[in-house]
Formats: sequence, structure tokens, C-alpha cells
Amino acid sequence: MAFVTVAARLPEGDERKLRQVMHREGLDKSSATRKILELGLAEWRKEEALAELREGRLSLSAAARFAGVSVWEMIDLVRERKVEHIRISREELEKEMKLLVG
Repeated sequence: MAFVTVAARLPEGDERKLRQVMHREGLDKSSATRKILELGLAEWRKEEALAELREGRLSLSAAARFAGVSVWEMIDLVRERKVEHIRISREELEKEMKLLVG
């Protein structure tokens, strides 16, 4: 894996929190920063996927792929965060109900 250098300014409180990660995980500053960034990016992708799903721009399976999780995990996220993503008109719902009832 190739690495690039990224510089960032952090508030002192965040730098202290980063040092806590370093200490608890036994990591150097660079490794701790990568770990925290990876976790943050993973969470950001989930949030973005849920927003795109909510707006109807992604399907459930596409949102799962974007977030880097399984469809089952995406279903759990949708349920946990109460994301409404199924859009069906009253007419479509009535038609489906008639098919189900017979």
C-alpha cells in the first residue's frame, strides 16, 4: 500500500484525544491518526449512503455498496436510524394489496 503525507491542524483537545488513542492502542501518532481517519471515513460513508437512500438517489443495495457494508448491515442501519426509504404511491399500494389478498 502506498502512503501519502497529509497535514492537518487539530485543536489541542483533539490532539490530547489522539494521544489517548496512541497510548491505549500502543500506536505511533501516524498509525493512530490513520486508524481514527479510517473509522471516521467509514462512518461518513454510512451517513452519506443513508442520506442518498433517504433521498431516493440510491437503492438499498447500492447504498450498502457505497457504505462498504452488506445489505443486511444496511438494513440494520436503516432500522436503527429510522430512515424512510420506500416510496410507494397509494395506488401502487392498493394494487399490491389486491394481489396479496387475491
